[in-house]
Amino acid sequence: MARGPRKHLKRLNAPRHWNLGKMGGVWAPKPSAGPHKTRECLPVAIILRERLKYALTGKECQQICMERCVKVDGKVRTDFNYPAGFMDIIELEKSGDRFRLLYDTKGRFVLHRVDKDEAAFKLCRIQKVYMTSRKVPVAVTHDGRTLRYPDPNVKVNDTVKVSLATGKMSDTFKFEIGAMVMVTRGHNCGRVGQLMHLEKHDGSFSIVTIKDKKGNTFATRQSNVFVIGSADHPQVTLPKGRGIRKTIIQERAEAEARGDL
Repeated sequence: MARGPRKHLKRLNAPRHWNLGKMGGVWAPKPSAGPHKTRECLPVAIILRERLKYALTGKECQQICMERCVKVDGKVRTDFNYPAGFMDIIELEKSGDRFRLLYDTKGRFVLHRVDKDEAAFKLCRIQKVYMTSRKVPVAVTHDGRTLRYPDPNVKVNDTVKVSLATGKMSDTFKFEIGAMVMVTRGHNCGRVGQLMHLEKHDGSFSIVTIKDKKGNTFATRQSNVFVIGSADHPQVTLPKGRGIRKTIIQERAEAEARGDL
């Protein structure tokens, strides 16, 4: 029996949203232990090699990271398998690139380019609020941060705006009816809309109903929802499509109009 976690990941078992070709080799980058789960992250190696094309091989990804060229959330990361996740800021100082990791409407990670001002903060979902043994109030975020002495009004499922330079929270966006949300898991991953209704089921999953800009309504679990702003004002710029999913027929009609088909 092997002891400890597995150190390798077969390419066939890699998450689908990484978009790795199954004939491109046997192995895939195994994400290191970090703030995001294996199935909810994008390793730095895939960002450099598959998405940005700054490297051709895993060895080149390792060299780029060891030269301290890659920053995640303002900190240099030399591990080329470091797991970057939703809302993380990826910065490459030498090329001047700054990206925020978001989802497209098909549930795949997209590197959304941002300016210097927007790259200075990120949104964090509150997962847990508790009091330490030394009577210090603490809030834990979705990316593993521990915020000491948070605003007393902050509750679980709320979103806070965190400065990457100081690590302090500034604004709070409540999980309430009318809030602007993005779905981060499930069949509707990547869709953006307004929170319309919340059904609480004791002992089971609470269900929320969301309405997008086109008037389409859909439902998902409460745990899948991430507040990104209030009313129609998102705190971060949204990727292409602005979180509105189109049907296959609509996509085909637009492609024909552009002359792509």
